[in-house]
Amino acid sequence: MFRKFVDLTTSLKLTIVCLAAGMVLIFAGTLAQVHLGIHEAQQRYFQSWLVWWPAEGNDFRIPIFPGGHLIGAVLLVNLIAAHVKRFRWTWKKFGIHLTHAGLIIMLAGGLFTDLFAVESHMQLGRGDTKNYSEDQRHMELAVIDTSDDDLDQVTAIPESVLKENRIIDHWSLPFRIAVKNFYPNASLKMPTDPEAAGRPIADHGPGAMISVQPLPRTTAQDERDVPAAAIEILPKEGGSLGTWLVSDALGAPQTFSCAARTWMIAMRTARYYKPYSVTLQKFTHEKYAGTEIPKNFASKVTLIDPERNVNRDVLIYMNHPLRYRGETFYQAGFQPDDRATILQVVHNPSFLAPYVACVIVAAGLLWQFGFHLVGFARQKRSATA
Repeated sequence: MFRKFVDLTTSLKLTIVCLAAGMVLIFAGTLAQVHLGIHEAQQRYFQSWLVWWPAEGNDFRIPIFPGGHLIGAVLLVNLIAAHVKRFRWTWKKFGIHLTHAGLIIMLAGGLFTDLFAVESHMQLGRGDTKNYSEDQRHMELAVIDTSDDDLDQVTAIPESVLKENRIIDHWSLPFRIAVKNFYPNASLKMPTDPEAAGRPIADHGPGAMISVQPLPRTTAQDERDVPAAAIEILPKEGGSLGTWLVSDALGAPQTFSCAARTWMIAMRTARYYKPYSVTLQKFTHEKYAGTEIPKNFASKVTLIDPERNVNRDVLIYMNHPLRYRGETFYQAGFQPDDRATILQVVHNPSFLAPYVACVIVAAGLLWQFGFHLVGFARQKRSATA
């Protein structure tokens, strides 16, 4: 049994099957982008272990095809196992060993990037200071305790938890949150609006005067969904505090009192807090003469990290990012009229893997071809002599 398993994992047939499955997955995922959008298709097809049907089913779903993570992991195991089984140390095959090692590092790096890399953005106006970045593709319900004048305690509930429509009981809150309705995308309008087709789903706060109409998920790359949810606040001691509408479209947070403390609730883009802060000092946007085509745009920021006694100015511009504490800040864009700069923040623990892999593969190929070239030259000289 063990021998059969070893033969399977080291088989060239398994490699071919994985490559063929990868081609089918790429084809299906590319077609799915038309209806799902780029990001949703990536998550369902390429950044998953299995492709499920139906995709949004809650009670019954079946896997219909391996996802990108599973295919990549099997290929990685297959390559490592085949190399270990057939490994024979000779200088003649040293280049092949190096090339295989580079490919293994490349595959492992790609898998780790998909699993652990996090991309977000930091938007800064001149003089603004932030110690967090935001992920526009994910939302969270922020429950904020504002009783302390010096410090706000924030409890963030991810959008994925709200989708389950269940009662949320967190140790940091003196109340429970019952999710009564959740809409991944919705339109909010006043009931008097002629285009209002929904109805209010809340009885407290501004949401009691707003109708909610569910909408299909957006697939345009330059648009994003506007989630909305109806949540009921249930104190652990006492009766209900009513049902509240939370949505990013509402703007300002809503306030209520519970357990002799003041709380705010708001649906917002997911935030990733940092142990340091970034302040925008100046944003420069240069254009080609006589056109509106950007020539160069750069952000001069001040990086402040009290824990490490860091206080320095950094210039971030195209192909010259800021790397600090395992995160990389790229100059990604800007707001119209140059009101604010947009920095892309990438946390990728395996960002060096592609560079290391390329160097090792190149060294392996040079060694292999060079070794055979030298051998061929020696044989030719011997034949001539």
